[in-house]
Amino acid sequence: MGTNQLNHFDEQGNAVMVDVTDKAETERCAVARGSIYVTREIFDAIAGGTVRKGDVLGTARLAGILAAKQTPHLIPLCHPLLLSKASVDFELHEDTLCVDAVCTVKLRGQTGVEMEALTGVSVALLTIYDMCKALSKTMEIGGIHLERKSGGKSGNYTREEENV
Repeated sequence: MGTNQLNHFDEQGNAVMVDVTDKAETERCAVARGSIYVTREIFDAIAGGTVRKGDVLGTARLAGILAAKQTPHLIPLCHPLLLSKASVDFELHEDTLCVDAVCTVKLRGQTGVEMEALTGVSVALLTIYDMCKALSKTMEIGGIHLERKSGGKSGNYTREEENV
């Protein structure tokens, strides 16, 4: 099968889980990023730790880590993986009233962790929305993307902003 062909389908076009039995174990890492744009009231409440439901970023961090670990239960053809690291960090941008979430996932294994990083960042952002929606529903989640990955047969990847 060529490198530009989809490999989640068999010869009959049926969806299948990719067989990684013969792939070598390598160190793999993926970093995904996404953003949630909020109102001034929500931004100040998150930054000040005054959201009534509790610690928004702490809860979102745990939700993102848990989501990365549970990815094969959400995405049908993902392999169950023994992750060696899953972390979620946040960057608050007061000038744009935006919170960026960054999820980093690592392992030594036979398949990549891009989906785990993307799932982690998505659920972290959804958790921020859930915890803040009582203040205002005027929030927008977007820009979820893979920033970089390393390891595996396809090698390293870094997103180039000018090509997006």
